Amino acid sequence: MKLCLFDPGLMDESGPPTGNLGNLVIQQAVTREIERLFAGWEIVRLSTFWSPGPEERRHLRSADLTLAGGTNLLNSQMNRYRQWVISMRHVPGMTRARLLGVGWWKYEPPPNLFTRLFLRFLLSDGGLHSVRDSYTESMLRRIGYTNVVNTACPTMWPLADARPEEFPMQKGRHALVMLTDYSRNQESDGRLLKLIGSRYEKIFVFPQGKFDLPYLESFQLNWHVVERDFNALNRFIRDEPSFDYIGTRLHGGIHCLNHRRRALILEVDNRAKEIGRDTGLPTVPRDDLEAVRRWIDEPTPFRIRLPVANIERWRNQFAALASQPKA
Repeated sequence: MKLCLFDPGLMDESGPPTGNLGNLVIQQAVTREIERLFAGWEIVRLSTFWSPGPEERRHLRSADLTLAGGTNLLNSQMNRYRQWVISMRHVPGMTRARLLGVGWWKYEPPPNLFTRLFLRFLLSDGGLHSVRDSYTESMLRRIGYTNVVNTACPTMWPLADARPEEFPMQKGRHALVMLTDYSRNQESDGRLLKLIGSRYEKIFVFPQGKFDLPYLESFQLNWHVVERDFNALNRFIRDEPSFDYIGTRLHGGIHCLNHRRRALILEVDNRAKEIGRDTGLPTVPRDDLEAVRRWIDEPTPFRIRLPVANIERWRNQFAALASQPKA
């Protein structure tokens, strides 16, 4: 049995990691689900950032199942802009994809005619699609997809078993800060950093995106840079005894929560806002400094709620398929 996975953690067909290390958090979560559900299958990974070549198209045509694994791959004008680099010429004969925790790019008008037709060719109309928030679910339902469930992002699924007492409620000694290079606001972020600097003994920064560090350096503040490497981030989270995460990088914050660290995610677009609305993920608008101050200074219990029934519905659809004899 063969599974083709559209993987946002790969930069291109040769396999180097993406420039946004947050996609490695998504990749890790998707891999966890695949290993759980499809043990023994042949897994073919295709980058969402790279147009499928002849070999990749052969795999897509012969796959028993195709999944698109996370991130904001969908939008309303896919003839003009695509996070998912695939076109109409790639889809004839391919095994149509099922979604796993996929989101909508940003707040947009309803999908145009091209997008509605394109998604009909690209996405399965029989299997159950998992999306990461209610907004994405509503956009797909508007164009006729009733086979869709809001599961939240698969990076959050391990939090379903988390207990409030596993998380610190009080402010840590240090802060880990991540800011997003493509959503810059010098004035707002400057005020944020001044507030953080007044509340913590040390500030550590992690450049999750390829161009985050130059933006962080433009503030000319005294902080400690965690090496831009996913393993270095994991070592910091493991070894630093007392810190809080505060930043605009959604998956950086979720990654810290999965390691039972206190985290606040600042909303810069629809992603954190919609997931926070659905699940109680700790988010506030980026420029609401009073809310940030309260979160830092006041006890904050863990209150995330996940749509466990929807997650299990999505997983369970593969039970019969996964039990078939392996090729």
